[in-house]
Amino acid sequence: MQIYFLGTGTSQGIPVIGSSHSVCLSNDAKDKRLRVSVWLTWDENSIVIDCGPDFRQQMLVSGCQKLDALLFTHEHADHTAGLDDIRPFYFKQSKPIPVYAHRDVLENLAVRFDYIFKTENKYPGAPRVEPIEVINNIPFLLGGKEIVPINVNHGGTQVFGYRVDDFVYLTDVKSIDDVEVEKVKNAKVLVINCLREEEHHSHFNLQDALDFIHLVQPTKAYLTHISHLLGFHEEVQKRLPANVFLAYDNLKITL
Repeated sequence: MQIYFLGTGTSQGIPVIGSSHSVCLSNDAKDKRLRVSVWLTWDENSIVIDCGPDFRQQMLVSGCQKLDALLFTHEHADHTAGLDDIRPFYFKQSKPIPVYAHRDVLENLAVRFDYIFKTENKYPGAPRVEPIEVINNIPFLLGGKEIVPINVNHGGTQVFGYRVDDFVYLTDVKSIDDVEVEKVKNAKVLVINCLREEEHHSHFNLQDALDFIHLVQPTKAYLTHISHLLGFHEEVQKRLPANVFLAYDNLKITL
C-alpha cells in the first residue's frame, strides 16, 4: 500500500492569507501546506481520505487518475469543501462515487451539496455519489481490505479515523477513549494531528501527539494537520524522536 500525503496543513493552510509570520514567508517547500488529506493506493484501488478546498490542486499535482471511494473524517470545511471537484472522476468513470462517512456527516453534506446528493430533477453536470454510513465498531470492506473506523473527539465534534491493515490515519483529535486506543496500538505507520506547541481546545498539540505516540507504540509516526505556529519544518524535525516525522505535502511512503 502506498500513502501519499496530499495536504498536511491546518484549516487555513500555510502560508496563511495575509500573514507576515516567518513560517508563512519561508522558501522551504516543506513549509507550504495545503489542507489535510491523504491518498491511499493498493492493487488497483485508489482511495482518498477527506476532500478539502485544495482537492483540485492536489489531484493535479499528485497525478491521481481515478477515485474509487472517498472516506470522510468529519464535516468541517477544510475536510469537505472540495466535494464538487470529484466531477471529472465521475464523468470519466460513469458511475456514482462511494462516499463513506458518519450519518451526521452525510446529512450535513446533503444539505451543503444538495445538487450532488439529490436523486430527482438532478442537474446533468452534477456528479453522483453513493452515500455509505460508517458506524463505529463496524469495520467494512473496501478494495478487498478491512477498514476499521476509530471514533475520536474533536472538541465536541465526532471524528472518524481509519485503520487499514497496519496503517492508521487520525486527524483533528483532542481526546480518544481507551477502547478506541486499542484499535490504534502496534500499527506500523500512524498518522496523527499536531497543530502547534501551545495547548489547543480541539486539537492535539505537539506534546499531546508525542504522548499518544508513546502510548500506542507505532513503528513510525507522521505528524499532520500542522499550523505555521508549530515552526519551521527543518527545525521541528530535529527535535522529534527517531521514529517520529513531520509529514509534508507530496510525501510518499510505502507500507
